[in-house]
Amino acid sequence: MRNVIIVGSGPAGYTAAIYTARAGLEPLLIASSVEAGGELMKTTEVENFPGFPDGLMGPDLMASMQAQAERFGTEILLDDVIEVELKGDIKIVKTGGGQTFEAKTVILATGAAYRELGLPREKELSGHGVSWCATCDGFFFREKAIAVVGGGDSAMEEANFLSRFGSKVYLIHRRDSFKASKTMQDRVLNNPKIEVIHNSAVEELLGEKNLSGVKLKNTVDGSVSELSIDGLFIAIGSDPRVWLVENQVELTSEKFIKVDGRSSRTSIPGVFACGDVIDPTYRQAITAAGSGCVAALDAEHYLDSH
Repeated sequence: MRNVIIVGSGPAGYTAAIYTARAGLEPLLIASSVEAGGELMKTTEVENFPGFPDGLMGPDLMASMQAQAERFGTEILLDDVIEVELKGDIKIVKTGGGQTFEAKTVILATGAAYRELGLPREKELSGHGVSWCATCDGFFFREKAIAVVGGGDSAMEEANFLSRFGSKVYLIHRRDSFKASKTMQDRVLNNPKIEVIHNSAVEELLGEKNLSGVKLKNTVDGSVSELSIDGLFIAIGSDPRVWLVENQVELTSEKFIKVDGRSSRTSIPGVFACGDVIDPTYRQAITAAGSGCVAALDAEHYLDSH
């Protein structure tokens, strides 16, 4: 019987592991067989995580967090959780490798995946001109031409934010109207650095080692054009990884795990959630890490009171 099982790694999972391990709870962290470390494993340079003035690579940051968690006694299993039973006092966690674990508490740190356009070489050019996070990567595109794909509030926010850095920002949307709020639309439309390209979809990514442009297809007349840019930011939403628990814990209207206020408490006693799987708004490594700390402390208090 385990005190704590943490499902998922990344900044939230590893921070939860560090805190629960230091509390003597001997956590088991099931990190995934192929995606251990989460979305930061796909990121090149990270310059906005406190404590690293010269920046560092995403995989290096995750390796350091993992080593710190292990130093305090976290057991890390590189396997995939395929089934959980959370509603009883004893939580059951089953893995693809055929193991079954029992725990008094479970911390869900399964994250969220940015939606991709589904284009050839999209993953290959990630970190080489293609990004899903303006806050993370906008700084690298000072005085360069940038495009944002999307039509919701997040796309508007990305475009406005990127206009601080880029010489020109294009906002590409496949329709002639936006889903974003009027306030966000007004900010974009009144920004002299931003040019909106309506009724267009990105058909192809251009460039060899680094992105040099995109091929656009008009969704009305089918015509094709090319746009020279140095950066492409994809802002078409993200999907929280909740398939394991969607029929057990309460979700928000956006399908993220619902927690009680600023806590990590889910609708099931003894089950906690942290990181991007509860956060549709900020989605930063540092906020995920802080959320992991909250989950660890909540789990510790729960165990103390039971």
